[in-house]
Amino acid sequence: MSTTQQKAEPILASKVDEAEQIVKGNVLWAMGAGFIPVPLFDLGGIAAVQLKMLSELATLYGIKFSEHRTKSILAALIGSFGTASVAAPAVFSLVKIIPVIGQISGAVTLPIVAGASTYAVGKVFVQHFESGGTFLDFDPAKTKAYFEEQFKEGQKLASDIKQASK
Repeated sequence: MSTTQQKAEPILASKVDEAEQIVKGNVLWAMGAGFIPVPLFDLGGIAAVQLKMLSELATLYGIKFSEHRTKSILAALIGSFGTASVAAPAVFSLVKIIPVIGQISGAVTLPIVAGASTYAVGKVFVQHFESGGTFLDFDPAKTKAYFEEQFKEGQKLASDIKQASK
């Protein structure tokens, strides 16, 4: 059979590639939620996106998903990152109460923090699921350093996305 007659075989994406696409797609959604002009509704939107992302990742890896358990895990994971980092999204959300300046400031900073935290959460769970972990054996304290590293990478990604959209 000549090369022109050979069938082109589809290249199947690996599970990690699919997981990366899930994470990056949800980073965009989280950044969008960061633009919600109503303080605290934006944080609810970001949390909902992160839960949706973890549900999608769990489905991809064949892991049982429990919204209640996952909410607790998310709170523990983000809480282990440090009080200043945990408080930042709430501060950026509440600053939107201040007319004009607060709204502009919140719209500039919160989408990047939302994107970065969503990226970090996604990357932590992809690594955990790839190593055979589940929600039942997840230990937020053991992932703190990796979360911090991925948060910084996520800030760069979110900032690049925001710049590209201008």
